[in-house]
Amino acid sequence: MDIDLTVLVVFLFVYGGMVLGGIPGLALDRTGVAVLGAIALTATGHTNLEQAWKAMDVSTLALLLGLMIVSVQFRLGGFYTKVVAYVANLPLSPYVLLGATVWVVGVLSSVLVNDIVCLATTPIVIEACAKRRLDPVPFCLAIALSSNVGSALTLVGNPQNMLIGQTLHLSFSKYLWDASVPVVLGLFCVWGVIAFLWRKNICRETGIPSVETIRFNPWQTTKGLIVLAGLLFVFLFTSIPRGISALTAAGILFLSRKMASRRFLGEVDWQLLVLFGGLFVINDCVGRSGIPQMLVSELRALGIDMDSGVWLFITTTVLSNLVSNVPAVMLLLPMSHHPQLGAILALSSTLAGNLLLVGSIANLIVADQASLHGVRITWKQHALVGIPITIITLCIAGAWLAFLQ
Repeated sequence: MDIDLTVLVVFLFVYGGMVLGGIPGLALDRTGVAVLGAIALTATGHTNLEQAWKAMDVSTLALLLGLMIVSVQFRLGGFYTKVVAYVANLPLSPYVLLGATVWVVGVLSSVLVNDIVCLATTPIVIEACAKRRLDPVPFCLAIALSSNVGSALTLVGNPQNMLIGQTLHLSFSKYLWDASVPVVLGLFCVWGVIAFLWRKNICRETGIPSVETIRFNPWQTTKGLIVLAGLLFVFLFTSIPRGISALTAAGILFLSRKMASRRFLGEVDWQLLVLFGGLFVINDCVGRSGIPQMLVSELRALGIDMDSGVWLFITTTVLSNLVSNVPAVMLLLPMSHHPQLGAILALSSTLAGNLLLVGSIANLIVADQASLHGVRITWKQHALVGIPITIITLCIAGAWLAFLQ
């Protein structure tokens, strides 16, 4: 099969940038690399503006945007602050408090975009730890790792799951069942590993940081809970397209006399949406060029069959840590026809994000927020908990999916 050399070069450039997190010597991050690749393919005539628009999965982008706005509603209404502060003030032992943090963040991340959950909860947890003379590092790690594990529970917990659900038209309730056991056991695993590693030194004297908290608004929180409950009902019990449902929910939340739509839109992760858009265009050109078929053939020649659940699981795990989970999922979706394709991609790509600090955006958000409040999370500290948790949770997920098959 003849391969278009230009498309191949752009493909290698973009996915090389995904591996490196940018292009050395240039101020380009992963989003910039994806956009530049899409521009290059458009400028060289391998696609045009009309084809580029058609290449974008608008339903996935709509779902992601709508759910980001729903999650922002809870942040601006002070819901995250209220819940975390309430739990932190309970008369709990340090290890029970650690477990409560894992479960609160995990549950929130399963129905709300996990990146925003991490952004909102990390400063509050750090402040609570300082007041109780606890080391904030294990609690910050608990936020990052439990948000990743918890987000794997549903098809709306994280961006890659949204993409998988929309592309494969998966049943929301069926996937919820497929993911339930690995996620529940995974959250226990996060709690157990961190508690064991910090069993002797969880207490530490630290200065209380200055944290800007958002005042709790009962009405805005109630409004958000009603909209979210309605949205989950639609996802579970109707066939209404999830993208339309999420945008409708966002539109309802815009109808406010107090919170301006500008505030909502200012909290949206436009970088992530643009990354999706660029990768949609690139992957459309790559798909038409025959590169995926070539890759599948080469892998089969090496004894790696992407229609095998085991190989698909392993490949997704490795690739997610090389290029990040969203690009990995986009690349692998058209390369397999396994009956459990959706569950394998969603669980392995999400759980693999806990391996290293740079494995997921949620990890980086927690680390950045922690550094702003005087808490340093190193690669070594993250790897110490991330590696065993990733191995254990992936083994649980693999065994459960094999059992269901």
